Amino acid sequence: MALSYKARKRLSLLILLVGMPAYVVLAVTIMTALPRLPLWAEVPVYILLGFGWIVPFKAVFTGIGQPDPDAPAPPAQD
Repeated sequence: MALSYKARKRLSLLILLVGMPAYVVLAVTIMTALPRLPLWAEVPVYILLGFGWIVPFKAVFTGIGQPDPDAPAPPAQD
């Protein structure tokens, strides 16, 4: 199912405002529930967790910063 540009933009905003903070709380909660890792092992785990949320949402965020491709072209000015 292909989402329209407007739907992807709204979904990406929802993901960033609601999903991202929830993911951060979940990741920190999981890390505190585990036994304390040494610093050399803990840093890569946090880096993987930091980039791990991007993978499932890559298609939603692709092209969001670009102008709307479905919008009509503005009239040419002389």
